[in-house]
Amino acid sequence: MILIADGGATRTSWSFINDESVFNFETEGYHPFFVDARYIEQSLQKALPDILASCCDQIREVCFYSAGAGYSAEADMVLKNGIASVFPHAGVSLATDLLAASRALLQKDAGFAAILGTGSNSGLYNGKEITHNIESGGFLLGDEGSGAYLGKMIIAGYIRGEMSGELKQAFEDRYQLTPEQLINEVYTTKTPNRYCARFAAFAGAHIQNTYCRELVIVNFDDFFKKIIVHYPNYQHYSINAVGSVAYYLKDIFEEVAARHGMTVGNLFPSAIDGLTRYHQARH
Repeated sequence: MILIADGGATRTSWSFINDESVFNFETEGYHPFFVDARYIEQSLQKALPDILASCCDQIREVCFYSAGAGYSAEADMVLKNGIASVFPHAGVSLATDLLAASRALLQKDAGFAAILGTGSNSGLYNGKEITHNIESGGFLLGDEGSGAYLGKMIIAGYIRGEMSGELKQAFEDRYQLTPEQLINEVYTTKTPNRYCARFAAFAGAHIQNTYCRELVIVNFDDFFKKIIVHYPNYQHYSINAVGSVAYYLKDIFEEVAARHGMTVGNLFPSAIDGLTRYHQARH
């Protein structure tokens, strides 16, 4: 019995593989920059479905792909200790969410993979490992193309009075927040990246509005201008991506990619199904 996990900042998608059967479920995201091992343990224990909670001792392998893996030994230990507390007899291996995306999108083929979810990342994959990665900078320094980046623009547009009266009213009806409350929430919440990313859905819901459409274009255009075009020979590749932002805003993503001389390949809302296929083929 093995567990595969694709851990983003907002949610973690799990695949429980038992012989030929597969069972999928979700928990919240466990980014080691924002949570500790005890938090992971308690959250996992509460969220485990009954089919798995009764056999935690029988899990022999946990492959955890994380948005926060590989940055430091301390961050990796937060993940390992939290997971090992729930699955005490399992070997826990960590890898980056970018490797998860690459394996899900491309399996064993070489190519370009990207993540455009709560955060963003990208890299060139040779069929085994990431060979070139330009750091996105994370929530504070970058994350262009992501839900958090788009959400920040939506929030800023509202608090600065940039929205039309009709759009402003739609925003207030949906979220019931004043500009002052929004600013307070952004700066006091424990996970500001996740908080800001939730507002990206507003742009998607109002994509026919010129203002929202332009913000989505800027979000993707910044992703290409500030990151993708700096990869060597980037136009030789199609761009493949996992994550809700690229998937649900596919038409605009393809439009912006074409402006930069790239075609779009696979787009998946999540990496977990492709990642499960990858690990099933390996075992």
